[in-house]
Amino acid sequence: MKTGFIGLGRMGTAMAANPVKAGLDVAVFNRSPAKRRALLEPGGLALVGRGGHCARWTAAALGSGLVALMLPHGVHADKFSNAYYDSRADQLVVSMIYSGTNPKHTFTLQWGQCQDVNGSKLHEVAVQVLDSQWQDEALRPYKKTVRFSLADIPCRPAKVTLRTAPRFIFTVLIPALNGPLP
Repeated sequence: MKTGFIGLGRMGTAMAANPVKAGLDVAVFNRSPAKRRALLEPGGLALVGRGGHCARWTAAALGSGLVALMLPHGVHADKFSNAYYDSRADQLVVSMIYSGTNPKHTFTLQWGQCQDVNGSKLHEVAVQVLDSQWQDEALRPYKKTVRFSLADIPCRPAKVTLRTAPRFIFTVLIPALNGPLP
């Protein structure tokens, strides 16, 4: 089983050491590059083999069997202001609230596998919303609305679950082409 740790403060760093010692596949993320590097440098916690990489927190959360979120209350993370389907343009419209040093963040979608829903014509698909500047220091709040073409959606009609972090989720129903919502 893959294990992920998001937040490498005193507790997160200490807890990440145990599964590494046990030989488990471990993914770690910390917003501060210095703390991530300290885990990988000689003299620090040596994450070796498959555990020797730092993962984005969204990748750790979505790709791990178990994720420990070791963050203080009120921590910085991208989150959704709104998301909806624009039927005229056949686009997914997502409004993001994020913090950073600049407003030039760009957002992309990483589509997951389609899952059938109890034999109905409706499918479910998880979508990871990726921020181009996910490591940017959280200095000022920003809001950005992005339109995504649905040409790459792997199945329709679909219940699309957007995720930016383990606790920020938004669901949008996407109809079949030229069809009503399920």
